[in-house]
Formats: sequence, C-alpha cells, structure tokens
Amino acid sequence: MENILGIDIGGTSIVGGRIEGSSIIKQQKADTLAQEGGETTLKVLKGVINSVITKDTTAIGVGVPSVVDREKGIVYNVQNIKDWDEVHMKSILEQEFNLPVYVDNDANCFAYGEKIFGKGREFSNFVGITLGTGVGGGIIQDNHLLYDSNCGSGEFGELPYLDSILEHYCGSRFFIQKTGQSAYEIALKAEEGDTYAQEIYREYGKHISVLVKIILLILDPEAIIFGGSIAQSFKLFEKSMYDNLKDFPYPKSVERIKILTSELNNIGILGAGALCK
Repeated sequence: MENILGIDIGGTSIVGGRIEGSSIIKQQKADTLAQEGGETTLKVLKGVINSVITKDTTAIGVGVPSVVDREKGIVYNVQNIKDWDEVHMKSILEQEFNLPVYVDNDANCFAYGEKIFGKGREFSNFVGITLGTGVGGGIIQDNHLLYDSNCGSGEFGELPYLDSILEHYCGSRFFIQKTGQSAYEIALKAEEGDTYAQEIYREYGKHISVLVKIILLILDPEAIIFGGSIAQSFKLFEKSMYDNLKDFPYPKSVERIKILTSELNNIGILGAGALCK
C-alpha cells in the first residue's frame, strides 16, 4: 500500500501524518516556534517528519500558508513565521530525506485534498474555500489544480468589499467585530435558539452569497466545497446564502451549482499528502 506523508505548516503548529491508502496511520503535532523562526522552525519541521516517516515512505507533500514557487519548491514571505521570507523547502527536505517533495499553498492543498480524498472526487471543476481566520481558495479545473504563477489564484477574500475586503466579512473577523465573540461561540448560542446569534449568522450568509456570486461569475464551476471551522456551522447560514442568491443574473447557474461542506478530518494532512498523487 502506498505510503506518503502530508505536512501542514501553520503559524502556531506543524502537523504531519503518514497516509496509507486514504487513511492517516500516524500523526504528530509540534509548536512551530514561529517567533524564533528560521532554522529553528526548520528543525521542528524535520522533527515532525522524522516522527512519522518509515523506510517505505515514497514522497512528502507540504502545505504552507504563503506564496510558493511550485517547480522549485520555494516558499516566500510566510507572514506568521519569523525569517521565512525565502525558504527553499523542496531542496532542503529532499536533501535531508532523499525523497521527492511537493510544496503548495495550504488553500490549494485543501482543494486538492477534496479532489483526491473527499467530495471533490465526483467533480472535474470545482472551487474549495476555507472559512476560518481567513478565507482561502483553491481551484480545480479538468481534475487538476489550476497551474497559476504564484499560487495566488483563488484568493477571493482579498477582493475589495464594502469598507474593507471580502475576507473581513466572510472570515472570523466578522463575528469578532460584530459581537466580540468567536464564530464558534455565536454558533453555540444560535443552535440554542438565541435570536440575536441567529440573526448574526443570517447576515453572515448574505456576505457569503457575495463570495459565491463572484466565484460563479469568474469560474462557473460544478461545485463549491466549503471547509474550515466556520463551515461546520453551514446550516446556520445556508438559507440566508441561498435567499441572497435569488438576484443573481443567471438563475440557471445557481440552480445547477452544488454547494457542499467538507467532511474530511485532518484535511491539512490529507491535502498536503494529495500533492504526492
């Protein structure tokens, strides 16, 4: 059975796992030590890999929240990790472990993870969107990741919107600014029948509908698959989202689009591992 590694690098932690078939057999998590950054964080990364690798491992996939040169495997300007302005990730890890290494943006990894392991398997063209602290996007076209220049396509959250950018209305910042509480805290109250919390999620659904409209107009995919922490509360904003799609100029597109949520656990590991496939 194929044995590959998926490594998900975040601002606070690095999570790695060994994948055999479609299952994570073993995983390890470590503090990124982002404030020290540089070689210190690289040592943490190598330690996580060493904890899950075996002699039968055939490849390593790495997801990073940054701009990536896919061919050379160079990671640029990782904002949350000190001194990671240019890290030659592929060459460093290939030299260390003598295995092929694949590096991509974490949102692209989410989309490709859905394509290989999740609901994306049934679609040739879809967009994967993560709803959490930020709003990340990955585009699958003709069963492959869109091969752009800098891993920057799909960053719909950076588009200008109202008095700011779309991410500030479709990510966790929206809930913090409106209520001083997290999306999760508001979701718990909404599920308990709190009318104000429910109204907050209805307003959130209106903003999500704008994101959906943009995706439909630019890409017109078969499906949109939401992931991330806020997507777990999809039922709280689903109706509002669809209500606010009624004025879309091409109603047949709204009728046909499948809007789904990810059911994969540990998508960061699976998504990074999917790069090896």
